[in-house]
Amino acid sequence: LSIRGAIWYQGESNTFAYERYKQLFPLLIKDWRRAWHNPGLVFLFTQLAAFERHTPGKTLPEDYFKKQDPNDPSWARLREAQLQTLSIPNTGMAVSIDIGDPIDIHPRNKQDVGVRLALAAERIAYGIKIPFSGPVYVDMSKANGKIRLKFIQVNGGLVSKGGQLKQFAIAGKDKKFVWANAKIDGDTVVVWSDKVKEPVAVRYGWSKYPEGCNLYNKAGLPASPFRTDNW
Repeated sequence: LSIRGAIWYQGESNTFAYERYKQLFPLLIKDWRRAWHNPGLVFLFTQLAAFERHTPGKTLPEDYFKKQDPNDPSWARLREAQLQTLSIPNTGMAVSIDIGDPIDIHPRNKQDVGVRLALAAERIAYGIKIPFSGPVYVDMSKANGKIRLKFIQVNGGLVSKGGQLKQFAIAGKDKKFVWANAKIDGDTVVVWSDKVKEPVAVRYGWSKYPEGCNLYNKAGLPASPFRTDNW
């Protein structure tokens, strides 16, 4: 048999060893391409959805997420490992940070996941020129106590879906993150907080279940969680 590509949906069981996943996942892709005698085999994958804890059917308090401070969980690190895998040619990633379930590790909304993977397949495997990715962070600059973030895959422009941008955190040299204000300015996002006079780093959607992630492009595709630091 010959195949055009593969779709992969996994990662939850590797969150305890996210650094190792940065090696294992590219090796998996390389090995599949070797096995199929196709060095350009298209490989599409789904980034881990938002999830807090595996307690099926048990609802969380209404203000549960509002009480959380910025943190640095292994789930965010695993998503970062997946994002970095896009550096491999002929790969594509469907972001699902906006359609997770805080109490179900297997969120039921597979429809949107399938649509996003299909868009990536049409673009990468079949060369159809359509938007296939949400915004991806590429660079930052600092000025006047604020940080400006630059993106690719804006596809017509950046959009804040459902109101003010959420899930942005900012930190100074002390590496202590606080929740931040954020606004869209053209194809960039400006982030700041009165609590951090000289910011040096920003994180977005950097938690197990970043409730309300709402940075999209005009194609309706969500931005991947990211961080500007390497702490």
